[in-house]
Amino acid sequence: MILEETIQKLLDLKMRAMADTLRELVTKPPGNQLSFDEQLGLLVEAEWRDRQNKALARRLKAAKLGTSACLEDVTCEPERGLDKSVVRALATCQWIHAKQNVIAIGLTGVGKSYLGAALAQAACRNGFRALCTRVPRLLHELAVARADGSYVTVLQRLAHVHVLVLDDFLIAPLKDTERRDLLEILEDRYGKSSTVITSQVPTKKWHEALSDPTIADAICDRVVHNAHILSLRGPSIRKRNGMNETKAEKEKSTEEKTERT
Repeated sequence: MILEETIQKLLDLKMRAMADTLRELVTKPPGNQLSFDEQLGLLVEAEWRDRQNKALARRLKAAKLGTSACLEDVTCEPERGLDKSVVRALATCQWIHAKQNVIAIGLTGVGKSYLGAALAQAACRNGFRALCTRVPRLLHELAVARADGSYVTVLQRLAHVHVLVLDDFLIAPLKDTERRDLLEILEDRYGKSSTVITSQVPTKKWHEALSDPTIADAICDRVVHNAHILSLRGPSIRKRNGMNETKAEKEKSTEEKTERT
């Protein structure tokens, strides 16, 4: 009776993992009983792990990764311009502790967006808050925020994210207001948090692409000089995967026809 009351109190305190572990412990055979210290350790470990998992799930959901990406699955090949030692170093998230940035440059389809999402996922796994967004979509959100009066609130939210992934940077020409919006975002984050930028435009051409020399200087100064720059090369991964899927479908169709005959 006392045990059931204790379990119910744990449930009322929203400590379900501890309650479930306690139920398991009391059902163990007499010969397998653990000491009090061991039982207490198991109870605390179960609750701690459960809360850590839930917190991670919340961070991953808030990050809006868009794809199930992780650094362990990033293909590191010399012809792709990705070295294993560099990816392993980034996986430690020391660059986040140091408030450094990452810039991934390359043609469409080479895996820039996946790498950005994988870096955000690694950040979440290490206890950091992250957010992935395409630059055109973010600029539209800021334009709407400016119109409805929530502009400052949106900027504050972006400033508090430990790792902000800006995907498709400079994919299209920017208006003057959009350039200034990007500068506001990067100014708020400079020296306080980390930014990941993916772009088809090499950093040496950013000044030209940004059009405004003054804002271009300000943006590059806040991003490039303390960034790990990764130049991805090689054929389009999307195209390669699409060809592999088509080949697999043809092989499956051939096998089915053979089976019917």
